[in-house]
Amino acid sequence: MSEITRFGTSINGNLLKKFDELISRKGYISRSEAIRDLIRERLVQEEWEDETKEVLGTVSLVYNHHTRELSDLLTHLQHEHYKSIISAVHIHIDEQNCLEVLIMRGNAKEIRNIAERLIGARGVKHGKISLTTTGESLA
Repeated sequence: MSEITRFGTSINGNLLKKFDELISRKGYISRSEAIRDLIRERLVQEEWEDETKEVLGTVSLVYNHHTRELSDLLTHLQHEHYKSIISAVHIHIDEQNCLEVLIMRGNAKEIRNIAERLIGARGVKHGKISLTTTGESLA
């Protein structure tokens, strides 16, 4: 593990109060850990801005499986991008609706493009991409 460095910062009292309330609600044990998480979050965003960087992401899709040709299209896209889509979970929410979560790995541009095609498919009620990192660049 790398050496810990302590540093000080100046912050408006009202902003600090709101930050303390936030970290309390989130269950952080210290300001330091909350600040570390904020820094990591921004670094992950930076990774995703570099379209050539290898990243991980999940895509969540909610859709009506009775929508004509949608299931076939989603399956086709997953087969077309089998090298990037490393896992998929499918659950039945009710008699009509399904949730599908796809775990993907590849360069940021490719992952974003696949996600947008999936989310934009006719019949997808809601879709969301969640970005993360391989962790190699984070301490």
